[in-house]
Amino acid sequence: MKLLIVDDEARIRALIAKYAAFEGYETEEAENGMQAIEMCRKNRYDLIIMDVMMPELDGFSAVREIRKNDPVPVIMLSARGEEYDRIHGFELGIDDYVVKPFSPKELMMRVGAVLRRGGETEKKTEEIVKIGGLTVDFTARRVTVDGTEADLSPKEYDLLFYMIRNRGIALTREKLISDVWGYDFFGDDRTLDTHIKLLRKQLGPYADKITTLRGVGYRFEKE
Repeated sequence: MKLLIVDDEARIRALIAKYAAFEGYETEEAENGMQAIEMCRKNRYDLIIMDVMMPELDGFSAVREIRKNDPVPVIMLSARGEEYDRIHGFELGIDDYVVKPFSPKELMMRVGAVLRRGGETEKKTEEIVKIGGLTVDFTARRVTVDGTEADLSPKEYDLLFYMIRNRGIALTREKLISDVWGYDFFGDDRTLDTHIKLLRKQLGPYADKITTLRGVGYRFEKE
């Protein structure tokens, strides 16, 4: 497994590379977003650890450009933990978001969790579910809202598909995080809430199909 570590601080790159080596990963480094884009054009990586605030080109812009041609998993690093930054990152389809300062050991655990999730074979079902003007095609991984295709991130697809397969059932936060992100997910409830908010935005007039169950979690309504 090869990781690309992108950060303008050499000491942080060296620290991550050191712990990655302990875990058996190969690593390459880039000091800014532009360099990361060029390296991704020439090489294949299993995962990218990308800082947000960098000179020349920020991490969000770099991920947006890289993702045009490569669905490589991305973990973002940021000194800021504001909800806006998290939402922006998840809208780009990143897999995890880590706030600095961070534990290198925990970061490696997150890397392992993302790679394991990416390696699992998704169960395919020849099934199309229609709820009013909302159409969900599980096999093609397509969602249309009143005839217009929604542009969901990979994790938004996973979350929506899971909730629709279990529509009408009260789903606790713990179960959603465990079944959608994996039992070894190291994030928090804010990650789930952020994805629910983004998903409701994508569903437009059908946003109210996702009901908040105070103190419990969420439910996708049957009708």
